Amino acid sequence: MNRSPLIVVGAILVVLGLMGFAIPIFTTQETTELAKVGELKLQATETTSHIIPPLLSGGVLVLGVVLIGAGLYRKK
Repeated sequence: MNRSPLIVVGAILVVLGLMGFAIPIFTTQETTELAKVGELKLQATETTSHIIPPLLSGGVLVLGVVLIGAGLYRKK
């Protein structure tokens, strides 16, 4: 079955848009080395929260649906 690249990209964007609605907030951690004396290391871990705006998730979802529609329309 020959899939149009528009359909594949559209499907990926739809999944990302749905994930943005399902998980609107996620956190990341970054560990940095503050000091090192011989074998002794002093490290700090910083936790950062990231918020995905619902408007962005909706836009990505709509764009994905439009690309899927365009890919199906081009196939005919």
